[in-house]
Amino acid sequence: MNYKLKKISGDASFREFYRLQKGKKTSIIVQARREKFKNLITYCVVNKILTNHKIYAPKLIQNYYEDNIIEITDLGKKSFYDLVIKKKNKLNNYKSLINLIIKLQNIKLKQTYRFGKFKVNFETYTLKNLHKESDIFFDWYLKYSSKKIKIKKIKNILKKELNDIYKKIYFRNNVFVHRDFHASNIMVYKNNFGLIDSQDAILGNPLYDVASLIDDVRIKLSSDIQEKLLNYYYRNSKLKKEKYENLKNDFEILSVQRNLKILGIFVRLYKRDSKSNYLKYLPHTWSLIEKRLKNPVFENLNYLFKKYLKIKTLKKIGNL
Repeated sequence: MNYKLKKISGDASFREFYRLQKGKKTSIIVQARREKFKNLITYCVVNKILTNHKIYAPKLIQNYYEDNIIEITDLGKKSFYDLVIKKKNKLNNYKSLINLIIKLQNIKLKQTYRFGKFKVNFETYTLKNLHKESDIFFDWYLKYSSKKIKIKKIKNILKKELNDIYKKIYFRNNVFVHRDFHASNIMVYKNNFGLIDSQDAILGNPLYDVASLIDDVRIKLSSDIQEKLLNYYYRNSKLKKEKYENLKNDFEILSVQRNLKILGIFVRLYKRDSKSNYLKYLPHTWSLIEKRLKNPVFENLNYLFKKYLKIKTLKKIGNL
């Protein structure tokens, strides 16, 4: 039988992906750096959890752990992004993904799983996690977007304010969170949706994946559709008996937290890994942050941004 191996575009990670063709069948080869080997084990565990709950995810075909390689099933070439990017009416497609998030949140994720001789522990989102992620904004985005900013001083001031904001998050960290639930990580598979890039799953806030989806930096959704989707989640999730204000508050805090992190990650990919294609998403990422900053919970953060950062200047990425 003839074999063909072709490198395919990967994600924003340390892994490399190849499509292996054996006759008419294809599979995906994933290779990780040696120090990130355990990440592949976690990926296999999460995928098994998903498939056990009737959610499409890549299945392990063969492991080559000694070489930091796994072979998994191929969910195809068409992502949710490909499906909806040119559609005028995206609402129903997005509602299907909200249903998928609700299905994920019905999984009772345990703290520890065994996978052969390996043991995988799932973390719970903490204040420390939130800060570690938003710190990437200071350490990469601010550092490279303006040489005149006193990073250390501003970071300390803004982190204190972010800490006060994060403490106002209402819902507990007690549901399955994919952690990178966006249009390019959802594949159109067998007339359904399949999930990839799930190795960072964690026990977290029910609004985290919702914010990742609705405020996805890769696709511009109208404010009307965003609001309808958040309402759809509210009406159909286990939170429908809670106050909507608490749900929206968490949604907007986590959206700002996540998109600050994304600004930093995309600049890091550009500066460290020479992946300049991620820079095109920065303007829309900023617009999403500015939209959510209208929430009164961010009143002081807005003031501090205006006092210490020239946001319009920061949005001009040409000086990186």
